[in-house]
Amino acid sequence: MKTELDIPALVVFIFFFALVTVLGFVASRWHRPKTLASLDEWGLGGRQFGTWITWFLVGGDFYTAYTVIAVPSLVYSVGAYGFFALPYTILVYPFVFMVMPKLWQVAKDNGYVTAADVVHGRYGSRTLEAAVAITGVVATMPYIALQLIGMAAAVKALGFEGEWPLIAAFIVLALYTYSSGLRAPALIAFVKDIMIYIAVIAAVSFIPGKLGGYAAVFDAADQAFKAKGSGSILLAPGQYVAYATLALGSALAAFMYPHTLTGIFASKSATTIRKNAVLLPAYTLMLGLLALLGYMGHAAHLKLASNNDVVPALFQTLFPGWFAGFAFAAIAIGALVPAAVMSIGAANLFTRNFWKAYVNPDVTNAQEAGVAKIASLVVKVGALLVIIYLPTQFALDLQLLGGLWILQTLPALIFGLFTRWFTAPALLAGWAVGLFGGTYLTWMDGLKPLHLISIGSFSATAYVGLIALVGNVAVAVLLNVVVRKTAGPFTSDSWVGAPKA
Repeated sequence: MKTELDIPALVVFIFFFALVTVLGFVASRWHRPKTLASLDEWGLGGRQFGTWITWFLVGGDFYTAYTVIAVPSLVYSVGAYGFFALPYTILVYPFVFMVMPKLWQVAKDNGYVTAADVVHGRYGSRTLEAAVAITGVVATMPYIALQLIGMAAAVKALGFEGEWPLIAAFIVLALYTYSSGLRAPALIAFVKDIMIYIAVIAAVSFIPGKLGGYAAVFDAADQAFKAKGSGSILLAPGQYVAYATLALGSALAAFMYPHTLTGIFASKSATTIRKNAVLLPAYTLMLGLLALLGYMGHAAHLKLASNNDVVPALFQTLFPGWFAGFAFAAIAIGALVPAAVMSIGAANLFTRNFWKAYVNPDVTNAQEAGVAKIASLVVKVGALLVIIYLPTQFALDLQLLGGLWILQTLPALIFGLFTRWFTAPALLAGWAVGLFGGTYLTWMDGLKPLHLISIGSFSATAYVGLIALVGNVAVAVLLNVVVRKTAGPFTSDSWVGAPKA
């Protein structure tokens, strides 16, 4: 990949980056309420986002800059196995359609802002609430760091060296998030997604023609995998279980993250969420096209220092400089939207489930918003320091563990929406077994997402997060049987302890 400055690319990049920076600050006046000094307004945009805004916002923080970089990179590296992201994004939307409207209604009725609010409201347990909140914050931090890795790949392709471009982008992101809250990424998401769509459609239309057509692209990828001795353009039979469990586990985890739930809670109605569950699969089409860029990297015979460079190198090699700059700007802006929503989601958790729960139970609405703004800055600084001072692989490993960890909050958050059978002690025990057991398996396997299961003559590799979730639920069910014998049946279906400000 070229590393010298490309002036036309740089000019276009700066123009679009400046455009979204202005939008970020203008957003504070968009659908302006009487005041932004409340967590509902700053952290959830006043819970007034309709179908289109929610579509761009949820899509914007679900399909991130790192997705644009990582999915083609994985396909470039291992072939068909990297396409697990497609069934994952197909499986997730029926789950969203059936479950998220119920979750939204509970949050709306009781003034909940976070998943931990919902858990505390259902079970009245500060310990279980804290477990869900800590898991959410810890799982989010490396996810934000990965956005900065995606942005770094685009900035490096422009010819910049050193950390200062990332620091400058971080400062811009921090300032307009502080000023405008969730309205900033919601407004910028419009620009970001339109740019990503243009870049991807241009790439899948133009690049194959330059490389001899799709047949030549697949043939080149097949030859490259055979020469390397690993990877394939088709799944091997031994990969079927791993592929399926990775897709299912990732789908179940996706809407447990604070940033995706923030998009759900900010929606105007349950109908808005259902409509989005129908419309959001359009992003899956884009993801499939994007993944094909990995195969195109082989056909273009790119010389890469890192697999993460495959998308920037394709644009740099096969497009004029100005369009490469446009694509790099799309990737960089694609980092800002999810990073902003992630930091807001983590800040909401800190404010509601640590500050209000343990430090100042009588905090006012304005004080809540103030604490959340400061917390969002701290979260971003933490992610930036991870990128600057720790090896990139460390952030990747943490993000892998983050997916495993956040999946273990599913029983506490989702089961309570439909049944009062479970108790807080049982769910807490299940969470602990899933979290620590899954982490142990991952650690023993050398920080790999898959674990070999052998039962009699049957053996297969499966996603560790899903294995841990099965253990989590099994422990919760068994312990709950014991707990309920002593606690007696529940007679109330009320939501308790709603932490209204």
